Amino acid sequence: MALFPAFAGVSEASGDGASRKELDWLSNPSFRVGNLTSLSQQTEEVTALAPEGSPLTRSPLKSELSDESDTSEKLTQISRKKKKEKKKKRKHQHHKKAKRRQEQSSSSGSESDAEAGKDRASRSSRDGQKEPEKARQGSNVAAAAAAAPGHPSIWLEDVSTLTDVFRTDKKPDPANWEYKSLYRGDIARYKRKGDSCLGLNPKKQCISWEGASAAKRHSHRPLERYFTKKNVGLMRTEGVAVCSHPEPPSSEPVTFIPVKDSADTATPVATWLNPLGIYDQSTTQWLQGQGPAEQEPKQPDSQQDRESAALKARVEDFNRRVRENPRDTQLWMAFVAFQDEVMRSPGICALGDGEQEKHRKSLKLLLEKKLAVLERAIESNPSSVDLKLAKLQLCSEFWEPSALAKEWQKLLFLHPNNTSLWQRYLSFCQSQFGTFSVSKLHSLYGKCLSTLSAVKDGSMLSHPVLPGTEEAMFGLFLQQCHFLRQAGHSEKVISLFQAMVDFTFFKPDSVKELPTKVQVEFFEPFWDSGEPRVGEKGARGWRAWMHQQERGGWVLVTPDEDEEEPEEEDQEIKDKSLPRWQIWLAIERSRAQRHWRPWRPDKTKKQTEEDCEDPERQVLFDDIGQSLIRLSSPGLQFQLIEAFLQFLGVPSGFLPPSSCLYLAMDESSIFKSELYDEKPLTHFNPSFSGISCVGYMEQLGCPRWTKGHNREGEEFVRNVFHLVLPLFSGRQKSQLCLYWLQYEIAKVIWCLHTKKKRLKSQGKNCKKLAKNLLKEPENRNNFCLWKQYAHLEWLLGNTEDARKVFDTALSLAGSSELKDRELCELSLLYAELEMELSPDSRGATTGRAVHILTRLTESSPYGPYTGQVLSTQVLRARKAYEHALEDCLGQSCASSPAPAEPLDCLGSLVRCFMLFQYLTVGIDAAAQIYGQVFSKLKGSALPEGPGSEDSVSSQSLTSVLESVTLMYTSLLRFHMNVCVYPLAPLRETLSEALKLYPGNQVLWRAYIQIQNKSHSANKTRRFFDTVTRSASHLEPWLFAIEAEKLRKRLVESVQRVGGREVHATIPETGLTHRIRALFENAIRSDKGSQCPLLWRMYLNFLVSLGNKERSKGMFYKALQSCPWAKVLYMDAMEYFPDELQEILDVMTEKELRVRLPLEELELLLED
Repeated sequence: MALFPAFAGVSEASGDGASRKELDWLSNPSFRVGNLTSLSQQTEEVTALAPEGSPLTRSPLKSELSDESDTSEKLTQISRKKKKEKKKKRKHQHHKKAKRRQEQSSSSGSESDAEAGKDRASRSSRDGQKEPEKARQGSNVAAAAAAAPGHPSIWLEDVSTLTDVFRTDKKPDPANWEYKSLYRGDIARYKRKGDSCLGLNPKKQCISWEGASAAKRHSHRPLERYFTKKNVGLMRTEGVAVCSHPEPPSSEPVTFIPVKDSADTATPVATWLNPLGIYDQSTTQWLQGQGPAEQEPKQPDSQQDRESAALKARVEDFNRRVRENPRDTQLWMAFVAFQDEVMRSPGICALGDGEQEKHRKSLKLLLEKKLAVLERAIESNPSSVDLKLAKLQLCSEFWEPSALAKEWQKLLFLHPNNTSLWQRYLSFCQSQFGTFSVSKLHSLYGKCLSTLSAVKDGSMLSHPVLPGTEEAMFGLFLQQCHFLRQAGHSEKVISLFQAMVDFTFFKPDSVKELPTKVQVEFFEPFWDSGEPRVGEKGARGWRAWMHQQERGGWVLVTPDEDEEEPEEEDQEIKDKSLPRWQIWLAIERSRAQRHWRPWRPDKTKKQTEEDCEDPERQVLFDDIGQSLIRLSSPGLQFQLIEAFLQFLGVPSGFLPPSSCLYLAMDESSIFKSELYDEKPLTHFNPSFSGISCVGYMEQLGCPRWTKGHNREGEEFVRNVFHLVLPLFSGRQKSQLCLYWLQYEIAKVIWCLHTKKKRLKSQGKNCKKLAKNLLKEPENRNNFCLWKQYAHLEWLLGNTEDARKVFDTALSLAGSSELKDRELCELSLLYAELEMELSPDSRGATTGRAVHILTRLTESSPYGPYTGQVLSTQVLRARKAYEHALEDCLGQSCASSPAPAEPLDCLGSLVRCFMLFQYLTVGIDAAAQIYGQVFSKLKGSALPEGPGSEDSVSSQSLTSVLESVTLMYTSLLRFHMNVCVYPLAPLRETLSEALKLYPGNQVLWRAYIQIQNKSHSANKTRRFFDTVTRSASHLEPWLFAIEAEKLRKRLVESVQRVGGREVHATIPETGLTHRIRALFENAIRSDKGSQCPLLWRMYLNFLVSLGNKERSKGMFYKALQSCPWAKVLYMDAMEYFPDELQEILDVMTEKELRVRLPLEELELLLED
């Protein structure tokens, strides 16, 4: 029989013997046609007998094979032998332990295993045997059916036409009672179709039986969005530049777009090894048995390769330069900063393709590289403090705080005379929540100031005094005072200032030449003597006490009992039905406002130290002794008094040094501009600058007014002024009088807006003070006091009296013309008040203002307003202003350094001229004057590399330019209020000015207010982004956040009607996420992370969103950076009332001032 039936005829027809041998392999002598016919007949007979039989059971069939199946039997045995040999090999390789146990078993066990093997061989449905075995079993079934027709057992798999059949498996399966369910392979796959209960509605139910799907299930991974970690890293990579090779256009028509290789790839040539010309050069070399060329110089053929080559060249250049100039610390710092750029570039630091992304993103690798560069730099420059500071700042990312503190101490031990090092160390210790406590940090401040005092005195011979040490010591002293004020220890702050005023201004002559440490030892007996101190009644100072002690002590004078009028204390708990946390906050704030002065026993009432109810109110000499420093500069001595007044709430305009400015900011008055909006030209700016005074701990957002203290506090402020005024003379004394009068006027403004019942008495007291100050001989020609007195009368509504005061003051000036700054300021305020008096009746008020500014330029004495000013007088006045402005600008810009006298009057002169031009010509003329002055002073005010003397003159020019810019923006706002005028000039002016003065809060307030009226915020956001990138100030971040909050408030006011939610007509546009991102970016900087105001704003914003858990987490995060700020704890008590006990425990642990313990509150509630 032919093996392939198609070739049967070919083999039989070929008669040639040679050809027959070639085709013998096509025939199969062991196969006969009869086998096929007999098997088909037997299968038909089995199919016919199956329905007549009994239920089928499965059992092995034993019958003899026919002669025709001998060949198949042999083949089956051969295959079974091969299969057994394979199984034995697998057992030897993978089941050695099972084989050992099998060899040790008995013969009976092996026999039972053999029987079990027979049973498994008979169950072909479970074992899935191969085709030869199935063929043999099929023949057995046929033979059994033919030999024993009465036996009902057949193979179920061989019966394909039966439907309702089943089989019984009598062999037990031990796994059924070992496991909780059947084997999942024995359970049929099905899928229900329909949602009704089984059996209720058969029409709606269907079950589809499913087999194992042959197709492999592919896991569908969700598409990654742009904000995932992988895609964000991809977006940060720099794009590859697209370059093209232009070719001259061909005249022939092109039917297809040709695919071209790179320029340097040559077309392969057809050779005997590459006959079709399809192999490239590298494949051809491989076929020839050759390798690639050795280190062929190859130009970078891609943009990425060119960038990597340029970057490697820069790295080599840096290495060469630092090798040639190892002493250049600035070069080393630039090399450290360059590592950021190296790590951002792909390929240069990656070890392989898979690690390129990982190494580029690895922050630890970047820090380690920077640290290695810094260590090399420090080896070459062991005395460089900047490099060591950079190393410490870098190590703060991955070192433990304890190890970092030890490194700081080692560095300070080597450089105890470096003030910037001390300032950073104190800021570091102040922001470590784990090791922070008020007493520990207070003693650290004392150690710092005493060490620097020893260096300054020359007691520490190993280290010389560095330039600027005294100014830096004064800045550290103010930083300590603000730290104690924010921690709630206002008594210690007042005591520190009292001691410093006595130690500076009332020092006995006999101890002036002694070292500071010895002077402090002499000062201790005076402090402990119980004598009145600064601000207390009868205070005379340390010097007078020392002289009296040498003569035999003080003469006790019994005070009059009539003068003692003890103030009745209000009941602390006004409503006991309020929640406990509200009662605690109210009492705590009330006591902070009343008890900010240190408690001292009253000898007239025979009080002792044991009579004090709160021991924390007593301040011992050990608390202040180490912090006393010697100030020899008259300027610093006057700044000490200004800072003391600012702590007491007097608007002195004093700002702390930039090193501690943002540490002291803790309240949101910098965003309030109600008075500025009402009267942009003559608004009274108290200059709070976000810094609270002692006793002020209100919640965030409360309006900040100068409302004064209680009766004892006001008496304390008056006593301070009476004591320090005789210490100064000339302009400094005039400035102190001005501060005092401004303080009283600020209280009048508070009464005007809030408590009008107290307006009459407060106005009367204020006018009395102004008259008393003007009665003094040195103040009779003080135009600053005259200006404030006239302004006070104007605020009280006495317009005619105010005009009389102005006219009297101007008539006293004589013929000083435009050379007197104070006279120009007086005339400017008079004219501005007349302009703002009645914008509707512009005629009369404009005439009065023009008259004031015209008479300022005339040499004749001033006369009151009588009528319209003549045009000739206006022309002469304009010429006088132009000549004076040219002279001042010429002297200021030509000479270096600029003289003080022209600079003194330049700002006032420009502002008067701008207002005069606005009144006589228009706003465009005023803008022209501003542009002329701005272009002249912009280059001189900000030199690139000023020296010490040029620095002072440039600061003066900068302040002049800043005041002129403020005047011009105020004039533009006033003009927009009275008539229609575009916003573009004001916006451009503010943008240009804020790039020069990013710390000016008045300009920022005006900017965000006008930008809030715009529907598009893109320009504002781009401008804020530009300023925050370039400026180191924190004000741009604060006002950027405030601008977004104003926009969010505006959107919410549109979306909510009557306090209810409505369908949003304007999308939210992600303002919440934008504000949160601004907060996060702001607190990443060193200044932002230690600013209590920024953390208070962030916490308040999160609470307003309603996410309590996230807000609580942010509170604890804020404590990690500002653990000393008591206002943060008080805000948290208001936001999370349930955590009152826990927050108070943290405050007590960190030694913050708690004036009302919970135990005392419980007693007060019981009473």
